[in-house]
This record gives sequence, structure tokens and C-alpha cells, in this order.
Amino acid sequence: MEFYFLALLILIMAAALGSGYPVAFALPGAAIITIGLAAGTGYIFAGSTDAFFHSGGPNQWLSAGVTNLRGVYWEVERDTLIAIPLFIFMGIMLQRSKIAEDLLVTMAQLFGPVPGGLGISVVFVGALLAATTGIVGATVVAMGLISLPAMLRNNYSPSLATGTIAASGTLGQIIPPSIVLIILADQLASATDQASTARKALHKEATGELSMPSVFDVGSTSAGEMFLGAFIPGMLLVGLYMAYILFYAILRPKQAPAVPYEGKYDGAFLKNMLITLVPPLALIFLVLGSIIAGVATVNQAGAIGAAGAMIMAGYRLPKASKSLYYPALLAIVALAVIAFSLANFDMNVKAVEDGTDQLGIILGAVGTVMLLASLVWSCWRVLKIENTLAGVMLETAKTTSLVFIILLGAAMLTAAFRAFGGEDLVKEFLLGLPGGFWTQFFIVMLVIFVLGFFLDFIEIAVVVVPIVAPILLADPEANITAVWLGVMIGLNIQTSFLTPPFGFALFYLRGVAPAIVKTVQMYKGVIAFISLQIAALVIVGLYPPLVNYLPNRVSFLSESSPPPRNPKLQLCVEDYVGQKLAESSATRDAIAAARGLDLSVLPKGLSGDLTDGLDAADTAVAQLDAAFVAAVNVQAASGEYRPQLRLVRGIEKQIRNIQREVDEFEKLASRMRDESQAAERAQLETKVAALKAEMEHLHSGIPASWEGVHTVFQTLTKAENNARSKYRRAADEAWEAPLSVLAVLDANDGFIALEQDLRDMKATIMSTPEDEAQELVNELSKVFGKVEGADDVKKALGKARKALKSKTPDREKALASYDDAVAAYEAQLAWRAEADAKLRNGLNAYLDGIRGTLGLRQQQRFTRDQALEMASCTAYHRDISLNF
Repeated sequence: MEFYFLALLILIMAAALGSGYPVAFALPGAAIITIGLAAGTGYIFAGSTDAFFHSGGPNQWLSAGVTNLRGVYWEVERDTLIAIPLFIFMGIMLQRSKIAEDLLVTMAQLFGPVPGGLGISVVFVGALLAATTGIVGATVVAMGLISLPAMLRNNYSPSLATGTIAASGTLGQIIPPSIVLIILADQLASATDQASTARKALHKEATGELSMPSVFDVGSTSAGEMFLGAFIPGMLLVGLYMAYILFYAILRPKQAPAVPYEGKYDGAFLKNMLITLVPPLALIFLVLGSIIAGVATVNQAGAIGAAGAMIMAGYRLPKASKSLYYPALLAIVALAVIAFSLANFDMNVKAVEDGTDQLGIILGAVGTVMLLASLVWSCWRVLKIENTLAGVMLETAKTTSLVFIILLGAAMLTAAFRAFGGEDLVKEFLLGLPGGFWTQFFIVMLVIFVLGFFLDFIEIAVVVVPIVAPILLADPEANITAVWLGVMIGLNIQTSFLTPPFGFALFYLRGVAPAIVKTVQMYKGVIAFISLQIAALVIVGLYPPLVNYLPNRVSFLSESSPPPRNPKLQLCVEDYVGQKLAESSATRDAIAAARGLDLSVLPKGLSGDLTDGLDAADTAVAQLDAAFVAAVNVQAASGEYRPQLRLVRGIEKQIRNIQREVDEFEKLASRMRDESQAAERAQLETKVAALKAEMEHLHSGIPASWEGVHTVFQTLTKAENNARSKYRRAADEAWEAPLSVLAVLDANDGFIALEQDLRDMKATIMSTPEDEAQELVNELSKVFGKVEGADDVKKALGKARKALKSKTPDREKALASYDDAVAAYEAQLAWRAEADAKLRNGLNAYLDGIRGTLGLRQQQRFTRDQALEMASCTAYHRDISLNF
């Protein structure tokens, strides 16, 4: 019965949207109406409000709604949503201050003489506006009003002109900072948690192991990573647009003619160009650069963008005067002062120690006050001129409210969709498709593409993504990253903005285009750009590093980069080490040189440990080679194993689903003990028998060769895993053993400094009262315990302390133990000095020789070159399905 209510939910939502009812209220309204009807129907006909729900009931649905409400407004982890009003404010302020218009005019003058230059300038400005506004409607309308008449006046093809403007206007969906990327990051953050749980359950069902190795887990994403991931695909799209227009103009020069600039390219033109282009480019650099460099979070970058837009509007809106640029110049000076203070002083107020620190704090405070003054000055100007600031703030409040209301409404709709079993139906449908992940992915992208005809990007992001993203992310075959999935969805949504006859960008442009431009011409013009967007989608889909590399690079080069011992990085670390060992003999030479050191100067224990460490180095090299050979064997065997694995896992999944039904029916039957329920019980037992027969039939479909093939493959994978584990243990020992010897040698000065204290202790033992003497001996013993390699001295002093602390203190015994301590100390003095002279340089050379290979796991962080290698390696999606 819940299926009918699920259909009713979708029908009510579709009818409301189709009638033009506001989306913000159509989504929660459909959920509330359907939940109410289901609860009322269940109460009337079944005596329970929960009767017609797939899971839980109205109370659970209400709890889910409250949880989602709290999630949007109170969860600290979702604070990136704060960036939405900031970026909206920035975009609207730049739009109202006519900076976009200046950009278009200037770029048209600059690129006009180039074939298709006017169209290229539109794409360039569209990319700049996308990086500053991120609002499709505003960008399309602005460029339609400004550039379309100019393009038509210069004999541009109406189709090319409208297609260029519409396509350029949609770049705001994918070029950061973009509101859609922020929302997608927010939705994917929770989707990755669900995907991780699903993958762990899948691993447990497939292998029987209680815990899944962390290397197989699903990684989350953030708005900053989404911005970084979308940057290169966005630039790829811009490049494709420009290349298409240029080739079009070369092939058909009459439809995209060059437009000579009537003025002169003199100093005045250069000054005007710099004033027009440099501030928006600087703002983009500050916003995106601060995120990429890790200096600012997305929220902080949004604040930078909003403040920068305010300052730019402060000199663009007023009429020309001597003081026109004073607020902007004050802001530049303030930023310079703050940057100088941060670079040259410790700006921690709580850690002020001297006058230098105070000077840095004072300079920072002066710079901050100057920046605030420039902001207030610019704000006052924008407020006075046509009340622009009030209008921008009102539009920002409206747009932000709409976004958040849709977020809440979509959360309610999603909760209702799950309450009626919609999520399970979608999951079963997708997982039941032949062809694995890529078939599922294609269907999902096709659905999103079609929905883009009718819904705005916000509705798609908050309704569809929470349902399908966990399914796609949990699949171990493709093992995609959340940021890659988010960028692919963003590109797809952008494509649907152009698709006739429902593309939103076409509606926006139609509203401002002159009547001479026919709608059919607009449709014809966007076809080529849709093809280019699909081409970009395919390129990014086939080559994931275009998305994954930049976020990984920033992560590995940051101060909080993951350490080399991170379990998720070990395969890449081992590939890197293997490559370095193959390229150079430096590591093997370092091991051979260390073998030539005279270890006889060390005590037997230290000498044995160091010898074991050098043996471990050879073992590590051999085990890494063995691991690579085993990996090749696994890869060779996977061709035969994979088809049978898919078949058997599919059958086992069907059997598990049927087993759950059997368990439920048997549970119901066990409760029917009354004779009046005998017929129902017999009916259930018949169903159980039929289901068990079906399970037997399915089980018979498992190939007879499966056990043998599975055992062989498991043996091969176990051999690889064992070789890698042995390599890691041996590599760690190869680094730690000489390091422990060097730690002993580094403690020589501290050891020597204790000689006089040790010599003086004899008089203390002989003449000081026993209680006091044993306390002093104990303290000296603890001091020696902190010195590397001095355990034998500590142990002898400990025996002396015990002799003094016993019920019958024995000074003679204590003195004998003390003499042992002195003898041990003198013996150490001898070998420590000799070992330091003979071994220190050799051991340091050995560690330097293996630092970037066998010792890599023991380093605190990667070097720059290593970090870039890790970023490149982890940018590819690694198939892990053979482990499930």
C-alpha cells in the first residue's frame, strides 16, 4: 500500500510544480499532505497510523523533519551554508554597480579585431562573472542586455550570438565560487556517511569480516574541495567555448566578423582597461586564491568577496571626483599593512613578550581599523546613491531565504520519500541494472539531465542527490570520490540549463532579446554549446584527475596534510617507493655502506638491533618486489575471477533478500498460535516453503567452479597483502633501528654531565640517613632513566635504592650495587665516545639514503615532490570491488 502513497507523493509534487506553485512550498506541502493521508488512512482502515508506511510512521517522519531542520541551522559541520548569502551579496552588488557592463565593453574593445573576438570576449566576461556572481539568471540577463545588441549590430549570426550568451551565462554553475557547488557539497557530506555505512555492510556480507580496512572507506568532501575540483573542468569548458567560436569565425567569417576598435590603443585605453579588469580579477584571486592556498575557509572567502564587491561598488557608482578612489586606495594600504604584520610579527595577542610583538599587534590593529574605515566609507557611498545597498541587501535576503526554504522543504520531501520506501525502490532498481556502476551512473545522470528541463539546480541538488549519491558512492567497483561525483552533477545540471525547449537560460535570454531574434534561432545556437558541454562531461568522466588532482594537491601541500603512515595512502606510497628504487640505486648503496660500519664498538644488544635493522632493509626491498609481482598475478587472475564474482555476489544478494522475507514470515507465523489463525499460518508456511525453494534454485545457479576460482584468487590476494604487510614492518624497522642508536649517541652530552652526580652519590650512600639516601638515589636513577641507552646504570642504582629501602637497610649491599653502576657508567663512557666517532656520520648517511624510500612511512610529512606524487596517484579512481 505504501507504493500508492509514494506515487501520490510524486504526483502531488509534479502537479504543484506544473501549476506554477512556488517550489519552496510545493516540496514540503506534497510531503505533509501525503503523510497526513497515509496516517489517516492507516488509522481508519488498519487501526494504526503506521500501517501504510514502509518504515516507521508519522512520528518517525516528524522526527526526521526536526532532525533535518536542526541539521540546516544548528549543525557545526554544515556551516558552509553561511557562504551562500555572502556570495549572493557579492554577485548582486557587482551586478547593480555595473561592473559587469564595464567588463563586457572593455573586453569587446580589446578582442574585437580578432575573428570572433566579440564572442570570445562574451565567454571571457561570462567566466569572470561566473567567478564573481555564480547566478545564472543575472549573468544571462546582463550579457543579453549589453552584448546581444552589439553582436547583432556587428552582423553576428543571431544563432551564434544567443548561443554564446546563453552558454556563457551558465558557467556560473560550475566555475567557483558557485552556490550550486556549496549546496552539492553540503548534500554530499551526509551522503558519504550513508555510503560508508553501506559499503561496510557490503564488505561484511561479502567477506564475513566484522571490520572493513579504512583504505576501502568512502571519503567525504567540503565546499572548498568542490571549488578546487570544479576549477579545471570550468576552465576546460571556457577553453572549448572559445576554441569553437574562433574556428567558427575562421570557417564562416561573415557570421562572426572582426570588429575593429574605432579608438586608439593608447595610454588612456590601457588605463581604462586596467581599472576595469584588474579589480574584478584581483577579487577573484583573493576569493579563490585564499581557498586554494588554505588561508581562508569558504565562509571567510565569501566574506572577502562581499567586502571586495562593496569597495568596488564604492568607486564605480559615484560620479568622477578627486576622492573617487580614496576608499579603495585606503583598503589597499590597509591590506598591505596587515600582510606586512602577519609576515613579520607573531600576531598572537596572548603571546606578547616584548616590544617587537607589541609593534606587530599595533600595526595589525591600525591596518584593521583602516580596512573597516574603507568598508564603512564605501558602504555609505553605495547607500546614498539610489539606495543601492538597501536594494542589494533586500535581493540577497530574498534569494537566501528562497534557498534555505527549499533546503528545508526538500529535506521534508526526502524524509517522506524514504518513509514510503522510495529510497529502497530506487536502490533496488539501480543495483538491479546490468552493467554495474557505469549503467547506474548513466541512468542517474540522464534523470538529472531531464529534471533540469523543469527544476532549478537547487531542487535537483537537494531532492535527487541525497537519494542517488549514497548508492553511487558506495559502489566499490568505480570507487569514485564525492568531489568528482559533485562536479559531474554540476556539469550535468549546467548542460540542462541550455536544453530546448525548457532550458532556464533560454527563458532568461528570451525575456531580454529583441523580437528580431527568433526563438528557433536561439534553440539552434545552443545546440553546439550543448555538444561542447557533453564533450566536457565525457572528458571529465573518463579522466578523474581533472577534478581530483587540485583538491588533493592543496591537501597534501597544506600544514594539515595527511602523514605518510595514513593507511589510505599506503598503495600510492609503495608505488612511489618502488619507482624510486627502480630509478636509482641510492637506497641499496646506503644499505651496503651501512653494512661496512664497525658495529663492534656497540654493546651486544645495540649491535644486534642495528644488524637486525639493516637486515630488515634488505627484507623490505625484497618484500616490495614480491608485492609488485603478487599484484601482477592478482591482476592477471582478475579477468577470470571478476565475471564469476559479479554473478555469485548478485545471487547471494538475492538469497539474502529472500532470507529476510523468510525470517519475517516465520516470525509472524510463530505468533499465530490460536486455532482461528490456522489458515493464515498455513498460508504463511506455504509462502515460506516457496521462498526457500526459490533460494535453493538460486543457489544452484552458482557455478561449480566458483569455490576453486575464489580460493585461488583469495590465495593470490593474501600473498600480495602479506608481502605488503611484511614490507611495511621491515621498512619501519630499517628506519627505527639506526635511529635508536643515534638517539643514544645524541644523549652523550647529557650522559657525561651526570658523572659528577654519580661520583658524589657514594658519600651520600655511606653517610646520609637511609630514608634520605634512598630518595636521592631514586632521583638520580630517574634522571639516568631519561637518558637513552643508560638503562644498565639505572638498573644498578635501582638495586642500591632497594638495599637502602628494605626493612633492614644494608649499606654494604647498596655500595656494591653503586659500584656496579659506576662500572657500567665507565664502560658506557668508553664505547659511547668511540661509537660517536665511528658510527654517527655513517648512520646519518644511511638514514639520508633511505629517507625518501624505506623511511618514508616514518616521516612527519611529505616533501613537496612526494606530496605532488601522492596527489597525482590518489587522483585516479582505484577499483576495489575484487576485495568485496
